[in-house]
Amino acid sequence: MNRKQLKAVVEGLLYAAGDEGLSAAELAQVLEVAPEEAQALVEEMAAEWRQAERGLRIVRAAGGYRLTTLPEHAPYLAKLVDLPASSQLSQAALETLAIIAYRQPITRGEVEDIRGVKSEKAIQTLLSKGLIEEVGRAEGPGRPILYGTTKAFLAYFGLDDLSDLPPLPEAEATTADGEVPDRPAAVAKRSE
Repeated sequence: MNRKQLKAVVEGLLYAAGDEGLSAAELAQVLEVAPEEAQALVEEMAAEWRQAERGLRIVRAAGGYRLTTLPEHAPYLAKLVDLPASSQLSQAALETLAIIAYRQPITRGEVEDIRGVKSEKAIQTLLSKGLIEEVGRAEGPGRPILYGTTKAFLAYFGLDDLSDLPPLPEAEATTADGEVPDRPAAVAKRSE
């Protein structure tokens, strides 16, 4: 792999790593190069990006490298965040929202057990869009946060209340052990 291709891979890796970033050692392990070579690649990329006036930059933080936006672009990013929640939800966010809607109140851990993958980012997206909210704390160790849907959720999907949620197909309405999961009281009333 030539240097240009390695840089493209590094860019993708840093993007995928998100806020956690990657250390030179982690990059080296994935790229199968020496840590010094990985560090040189990233430093070279950072300098090239500064010179090219790109919208992203590579910064070193907490012993690793990560992608960030330029500080001078903050006003534009703030406007993006303030846009109405008309943007489409990702598949992960939709799955998470459906689970919360039908099983609320529910903890993040319970959502992750059902989905089989981490759901922190999807939950943060849904919170930022105002579609879910914290509705309390569960009993037990750590007292995890319970999530439920909001009035904005109902408005977004054109529902009057939770009883307007469509029924789950029977195959999907049962858990792995054949049990029907608990549903919100409003949803349960509809099926009686």
